[in-house]
Amino acid sequence: MKLSTPLHKSMLVAAVAATISVCNGFVPTSPLAARSRSSAIRKVTLPVSSSGSNLITLPSSNANANANANSNASPTSLSLALTSSSISTITNTLLTKIPTTVPILPSFLLNASGFVVLQSKLKKMLTPEGFYHSLALGTMLWHTLGWQGWTTCVLYLFCGSLVTKVKFQEKEKMGIAEGRGGRRGPENVWGSAATALICAVASVQVTAGANSLWGVGEMLSNMGISYELLVLAYVSSLATKLADTFASEIGKAYGKTTFLITTFERVAPGTEGAVSLEGTVAAAFGGSILPIYAYGIGLLSGGSAAVLIGIATFAAFMATNAESLIGATLQGKKGMEWMTNEVVNFFNTVIGAGIAIGLGRMLL
Repeated sequence: MKLSTPLHKSMLVAAVAATISVCNGFVPTSPLAARSRSSAIRKVTLPVSSSGSNLITLPSSNANANANANSNASPTSLSLALTSSSISTITNTLLTKIPTTVPILPSFLLNASGFVVLQSKLKKMLTPEGFYHSLALGTMLWHTLGWQGWTTCVLYLFCGSLVTKVKFQEKEKMGIAEGRGGRRGPENVWGSAATALICAVASVQVTAGANSLWGVGEMLSNMGISYELLVLAYVSSLATKLADTFASEIGKAYGKTTFLITTFERVAPGTEGAVSLEGTVAAAFGGSILPIYAYGIGLLSGGSAAVLIGIATFAAFMATNAESLIGATLQGKKGMEWMTNEVVNFFNTVIGAGIAIGLGRMLL
């Protein structure tokens, strides 16, 4: 390919820089390593164009900078000439003001690569709009929690989609199946994962302490909310939504006796606030999948396997039952039209994350 314009050259350099920066950008497996990583990141620049004045700076570790300083090589970093100062300002904020584990550009490229590889499967799980919203979500998760955080969310999506398909045709005939063939749209993506993203961003801020954006990290630390607790909340929020999906889909497919959680009155499967023995057991099982995986890959830390997995699973189970209470008492009631499934899902995940933080502070 002929690089006929400065823009083409800049794009090529950016891609190369992103690839190189990946090798030292993955999330640490412990809070101590995360803090060391955060303090080691610094801003460096290497001219790409002699004419450009607006620069995007990419982080590199002090170790790499020192290694290059001791060599005869030219400066160790990179700056990309752009024509728009607004783009430069926004990018500079993302890459230097918000401490991260993986810079935004390689996060996008890695996430996009994963989406390309999984494209055929993802398009069966997501609407076209949901696909692109998931791409944005995945980029931010990789940006903040690295591949561990990203794969945990992807596992949630695959497990949730898989259990949704259980006896799907029978549920369709009964009129209680998920719409659009079970595919998730933007409202499902954010209703399920907005809490998780908030926890992921907050966890990175805590590692920066006083240097965090708007002082959020220092404020959370003063409240006794640590990096470990926020990552636990991240996992628990996704585990909560997966537990809810298991309870709902298995309950509708196999529940023999379904009753309202508030009055124990027998109701038809699929009724808001309805629970069953089969669905309740499925919720406990579904709520344990992500915590087990997250601990196994080193995302969860700061305690024993039994305590961390137990907290996240318990939080997911209790929040799922709280969601049933919300559905039975508020959803569909007069004046509560705004309480849609997606809003309930958001509250559900907030409750799960909150329970995990509360238990974590007591037990870890």
